[in-house]
Amino acid sequence: DGCGHTVLGPESGTLASINYPQTSPNSTVCEWEIRVKPGQRVQLKFGDFDIDDSDSCHSSYLRVHNGIGPTRTEIGKYCGFGFQMDGLITSKTNEITVQFMSGTHTSGRGFLAAYSTTDKSDLITCLDNASHFSEPEFNKYCPAGCVIPFADISGTIPHGYRDSSSLCMAGVHAGVVSNTLGGQINVVISKGIPYYEGSLANNVTSKVGPLSTSLFTFKTSGCYGTLGMESGVIPDSQITASSILEWSDQIGHVNIWKPENARLKRVGPPWAAFISDEHQWLQIDLNKEKRITGIVTTGSTLAEYYYYVSAYRILYSDDAQKWTVYREPAMDKDKIFQGNTELYQEVRNNFIPPIIARFFRINPLKWHQKIAMKVELLGCQFSIGRAPKITMPPQPPPQNKNDDKNDDFSDDFIHSVKTLLQTDKTTFTPEIKNTTVTPSVTKDVALAAVLVPVLVMVFTTLILILVCAWHWRKRKKKTEGTYDLPYWDRAGWWKGMKQFLPTKSAEHEETPVRYSSSEISHLRSREVPTMLQTESAEYAQPLVGGIVGTLHQRSTFKPEEGKEASYADLDPYNSPVQEVYHAYAEPLPITGPEYATPIIMDMSSHPSTPLGVPSISTFKAAGNQAPPLVGTYNKLLSRTDSTSSARALYDTPKGQPGPGAADELVYQVPQSVAHSTGTKDE
Repeated sequence: DGCGHTVLGPESGTLASINYPQTSPNSTVCEWEIRVKPGQRVQLKFGDFDIDDSDSCHSSYLRVHNGIGPTRTEIGKYCGFGFQMDGLITSKTNEITVQFMSGTHTSGRGFLAAYSTTDKSDLITCLDNASHFSEPEFNKYCPAGCVIPFADISGTIPHGYRDSSSLCMAGVHAGVVSNTLGGQINVVISKGIPYYEGSLANNVTSKVGPLSTSLFTFKTSGCYGTLGMESGVIPDSQITASSILEWSDQIGHVNIWKPENARLKRVGPPWAAFISDEHQWLQIDLNKEKRITGIVTTGSTLAEYYYYVSAYRILYSDDAQKWTVYREPAMDKDKIFQGNTELYQEVRNNFIPPIIARFFRINPLKWHQKIAMKVELLGCQFSIGRAPKITMPPQPPPQNKNDDKNDDFSDDFIHSVKTLLQTDKTTFTPEIKNTTVTPSVTKDVALAAVLVPVLVMVFTTLILILVCAWHWRKRKKKTEGTYDLPYWDRAGWWKGMKQFLPTKSAEHEETPVRYSSSEISHLRSREVPTMLQTESAEYAQPLVGGIVGTLHQRSTFKPEEGKEASYADLDPYNSPVQEVYHAYAEPLPITGPEYATPIIMDMSSHPSTPLGVPSISTFKAAGNQAPPLVGTYNKLLSRTDSTSSARALYDTPKGQPGPGAADELVYQVPQSVAHSTGTKDE
C-alpha cells in the first residue's frame, strides 16, 4: 500500500512513493519489479530522495536488488533527508527490484525516480526543468509517465514553454514524446516572452504563465501541418458520417448539420449525429495515404447548442473496408483520447507513433447532450515504399495427433507475417514535408527560386545606373555658366591655360598683340575667340567655365596701344562702329543696373608688367562722347589716373597692392555717380 505514481514502460518509466511530494504515511510498503528486453540492463536515477534516517535505515529505507524473486541480490540500501545520490544505479541483468519501506516517522517526502535501459545515457527525470541546464541547446531522454499531478507547465506550441516548466511534461503536451513510452527530446533555449498561453493537449493542461527570462521549444520533424479540413483542400464529398442531425426550427427553417460542416474554425454549425450512441462516426478520405500525427477538435462553437465530444477512439484504413483501432505500442487496449471539456476550446491529441493511412474515422465514446464536433487533422505527405515480399515455407502434411498444433502454428505464423507487413511498410526513412497540400517540388521551382531574386537585382541595378546618369547629366549642364563655351567648343582650352603657367622669363618681353575696335567689329562672334587664340599674349585667353573659380575672372581684351593704364568705361555696346555682341559679355537687361561689372585681369602678377601699374579695363573707349545706354540718360563714368583719389569708382583689383587701398582685397560694387572723383569726356 506504499506505491505512489507509477508508469512502467517497456524501455523506461517513473515510480514514486505514496503521497509524494507530501509526507508519506507510516508503516507502508511497496515493491516494483522492472523487466526490460533480454540482453539489456536497467539504470535508475532519483529526481528527489527524502526518507527519514532517524533509526539508521532500519525501518524506513529504499532498497534496490539485482533480479526478481528469491534469487535477487542486493545492490544497495538508502535513506536520509535530502539525500543526493551521485550518478545512476545500474543493474547487472535485465531485471531489477525496487523496495520501499516506511516505518514510524514524522517527516519525509519519500522519493521519485526514473528508469530506462542503459543505452539512454542522457536520462532525466520528470522533475527536471529548463533552468537546470545552461546549454542553449541540448538532447535528453524523457522516461515514460511524466504526466504527473504535482508538476505544472505554462505555454504551448509554437510560442514556447516557460523555463520553470517540466521538460518532459511539456514534451508530452507538445506531442514530442508519449507519456506511456517516453522518448528523446531536442530542447532549444531562447529569450522569454511576457505572457504564456494555456491549452489542453494530450491529456495535459498547460496553465497561463507570467513573464520569464527564458523559454524553451522543441525541435521536431516538422510533420505537423494541417491536412486540409480547414483550408478546404479536402472536398465535401470526401467527408462522410454515420448519420446527420436534421430538424425544423420554430419558424419552419430546416437545419441540417452535415459532415462537411465539421471543418475547424469554419463559421456556422458543426457536424452532429442524428442518434447519440457509441456507434456513430465521422470519416475523412485523404485521397491517398498520409502520415497523420495529430488531431484538433472543438465542440459545436454555438452558444445556444452546448454540444461537444469528451472522449473518442480513432480508427484508420487503407480501403475503407478493414478498419484498425489505434493502440499505442506494447499496449493491448484501444487508446481512448480525451476530447473537449467545453464547446469552444481547441483540444489537440497527437499520435505517437503516427498513423499511416488514407481513411480516418473518429468514433465518439462520450459526449455532452449530443454528438457534435469540428475537426482538423495534422500531418504531412508520406512516401510509400513496398514491403519486403515474404515467401511462406511449405507446411508439412497434417498428422492426426498434431492437427490442432499445426493449425495453431499456421495461425501464429500468418499473424506474425501480417504484423511485420503492418509495422515495416517502408525500407527507408520517408521524406517528411510540413504542408497542407501535396507538394510539387521540381527542378523548375528550385531554378525559379534562384533566378527570380537575381533578375530583380539586375533590373534594380540598371534602374539605379540610369537614374545616376540622368542626375550627372543634369548637374553637368548646370555647371556650364552663361559665359562659358559649350563642351564641344573647348578643344583649345590647354592653349589658353599655358600662358598662366610660369614658363616664360620676366627678362624677355614679348611684343603684345593689339586689336582695334574696327577689327573686332568686323569679326563674327564665333571668330573672336579663334583670333584671340592665334598666339601667346600678355592678356588672358578666353577661359572655360570649369576653371574660372580657380584662376579668377580676367579680361580677354587689351586696350589700344598708346593708352595709359586707366579705365575708360565708355559703353562698349553703343559705339560708332558696327555693334558687336561679344560671346563673353552680354548687354544688361533693361531692368538691371546701369553699369555692367567689368571683367578685370590682375596684371600685377604678370612677369612683363611693371609693379604699380593698375589693372586695365577690357573695353576700349571709342568716341568723344559716351552714348547713353538703352533706357537711361546717365553718362558712363571712368576712373581717373590719379592714384591719390580718396573715393574711386572701382576699388583696386584683388591681389594688386594699390597705393591708396592696400587693405582692400576684393572687388566692390560700382559706386554711385555722386561719389565719383571725376569724369572724362573724350
